[in-house]
Amino acid sequence: MSAGDAEVAAGALRWWRAPAKLNLCLHVVGRRTDGYHELQTVFQLIDLCDLLAFELDPTGDITRVDDAAAAPGALAAVAADADLTVRAARALQTASGSPLGVRIRVRKRIPMGGGLGGGSSDAATTLRVLDRMWGTALGTEALAAIGLGLGADVPVFVRGRSAVGEGVGERLTPVDLPRRWFLVIHPGVSVPTREVFQAPDLRRDSPRLTVPQLLAGPGHNDCEPVVRARVPEVAEALDWLGRHAPARLTGTGSCLFAAFDSAAAAERVAGRVPDRWRAWVAEGLATSPDP
Repeated sequence: MSAGDAEVAAGALRWWRAPAKLNLCLHVVGRRTDGYHELQTVFQLIDLCDLLAFELDPTGDITRVDDAAAAPGALAAVAADADLTVRAARALQTASGSPLGVRIRVRKRIPMGGGLGGGSSDAATTLRVLDRMWGTALGTEALAAIGLGLGADVPVFVRGRSAVGEGVGERLTPVDLPRRWFLVIHPGVSVPTREVFQAPDLRRDSPRLTVPQLLAGPGHNDCEPVVRARVPEVAEALDWLGRHAPARLTGTGSCLFAAFDSAAAAERVAGRVPDRWRAWVAEGLATSPDP
């Protein structure tokens, strides 16, 4: 049993694992009239996870309980009312008409503002778990629709499968990806997604590919040049990792990654990562660890 699994199993509360994701590629193929971008991406779930616990509240109140075991300062910058877990619970309560509430605990492991989808995954886990706890039984498609109103990455976590994403990321085709391990590096900064997508130098005309073409090709991330030019810490980390393995930004950053065929190969490079950066070796997942 891994340390993460032991933590999930320990104590009276059930701790649910909310996995991070990598964008193995991110192609911007157009811009819609509503200002959103048309994307093609490959979502790879990984076993770097936040932990969430839920306690039923029969009064109907929805609250976030700050947990002393959470990563120091991880949620300090996010007011409870703005937290995606709280927003997800309220959205489900509104959509279902449930009179029940919940107390939510979050232990952050996924860095915020890193392009790993931690907030979206936490929201999706909240929707999936509360759909069971509250007995609303809305089902996956309805939950994914609620999730889309919270963020474009939420539906892939609701469905719980690595997938090709199109549209704004909500049109999903589940795919079987090769078993790989990933070295993920966080260079200690956050990158605002909105600023990247509003950048005038962002490429918005990548050719639209078929799903087999997306899976067969090396792909690229159209956001990477924009982030490189604006965030020197990310550029430095990409250059460093690129000397050891093909490196790529995930999402709009700031995290970056390289893929390896074995955990040992990833760990060898991880051992060389400068101390000023955080690093994880994570295994790719076909499905969410807690279905």
